[in-house]
Amino acid sequence: MKITRSGDIASSRGPADYFTGTVRLDMPFEGSGALTAATVTFEPGARTNWHTHPLGQTLLVTFGRGRVQREGGAVEEIAPGDIVSFAPDERHWHAAAPETAMTHIAIAEKKDGSAVTWLEPVSDADYRGEAAA
Repeated sequence: MKITRSGDIASSRGPADYFTGTVRLDMPFEGSGALTAATVTFEPGARTNWHTHPLGQTLLVTFGRGRVQREGGAVEEIAPGDIVSFAPDERHWHAAAPETAMTHIAIAEKKDGSAVTWLEPVSDADYRGEAAA
């Protein structure tokens, strides 16, 4: 058994190469075999770039209000208690709502050593849901 105590692993800022706005990452499972998990906190309006996961991804929303979108779909609102599942290689993004922060736990598995492929930033029009309208 191994217990990782809260606060044992330092938080980090989400890299500007992959996120727009202020994002905090807490990654207790990084490097532990095939499973990766992170608690991700987005300040209002902050968001990921478009990205994919080779074996899919599950988000467990724990706080606030957020938004998600898969390529070709509408922007969807998410809230605490919601679980969002993305299929393998499904192009998508996730974010806080414009006026409210959002925290989720993101879970993915690595394939050939990688859990994510980062793509281009999400445009303001995509974030607002205008591009799919």
